[in-house]
Amino acid sequence: MNTPPPPHTSARLTRVAALVSAVCLLVAGCSVLGASDDGPDADPVGGPGDGMKVALITHGGKGDAFWDLVRRGAEAAAAKDGIDLTYASDSDAAAQAALVRDAVGDKVDGIAVTLAKPAAMRGPIARAKAAGIPVVGLNSGIDAWRPAGLLEYFGQDESVAGQAVGDKLDEVRAKHALCVVHERGNVALEARCAGVRKTFAGDTDNLYVDGSDMNAVTATIASRLRQDSSIDEVVTLGAQYGLSAVKAVERAGSRAKVATFDLDKDLVKAVQDGDVQFAVDQQPYLQGYLAVDALWLYRTNGNVSGGGTAPVLTGPAFVTRSNVSAVARFAAAGTR
Repeated sequence: MNTPPPPHTSARLTRVAALVSAVCLLVAGCSVLGASDDGPDADPVGGPGDGMKVALITHGGKGDAFWDLVRRGAEAAAAKDGIDLTYASDSDAAAQAALVRDAVGDKVDGIAVTLAKPAAMRGPIARAKAAGIPVVGLNSGIDAWRPAGLLEYFGQDESVAGQAVGDKLDEVRAKHALCVVHERGNVALEARCAGVRKTFAGDTDNLYVDGSDMNAVTATIASRLRQDSSIDEVVTLGAQYGLSAVKAVERAGSRAKVATFDLDKDLVKAVQDGDVQFAVDQQPYLQGYLAVDALWLYRTNGNVSGGGTAPVLTGPAFVTRSNVSAVARFAAAGTR
């Protein structure tokens, strides 16, 4: 059952109605709860400039450009809705949980959070709910958002996306895939590789790397490719890691191809140049935008996307050399 909108919404509506009624008694031709019959409708209660405070809290690591796209989308929605937005992130699960608790202590009006490691977030989310703060999920935790009691979820079904990549690898006749995981224990990343393994007819091996050290990522992939010449496909789980894989393939003198999840302007060029076979776009800008806008809609109009039971999917979509031009200009602008 969905949590009802905060009670102050109805109270505010009552106060606004009373004020407008009083003004209309003094101004001829003014109808109650509106201007003249020929004039525009009154602004909705709780519209832009309402002073709503929202915290967006992710598990983004330092230097990961993916989260810049999420943040830009969130900021665009906040600007439209007149929201005071705070963004914070930490790849450490305990530290991310502390950021959520801090947001509750700051008495924000809504929280958008990622669930890369759901168990660590249960307590802070429960605290937010107890304080009457609505919480929505995005990006990570598609299997965990409902058990955690979140209001809505915006993102990609990572298992389905991984299975789609497995099918794609069969289409290009790959035989041995290396799935590079840049953050150990992240449920979304693990689900991607598991999905690939489920549908790909060839062999799939996971390789765990330190995603905070790009030089180490390149070196580790290159080392593995030298050790096993049968690897003919490297699948990375983030755009910048895809670019590292391209360097690793060259360094190792390997004939392996590279495919990746996620997209940015540099990855778009790599697809255009043929260095990367394809990218899986989950539209991070859209995830950030929808999560913040959803909290505003819930506060001002009681809307709940998906009815509180179904996620709102933002992907997957394949970007290949044949269709990359359709998104290139948006990637160049920093929104794809």
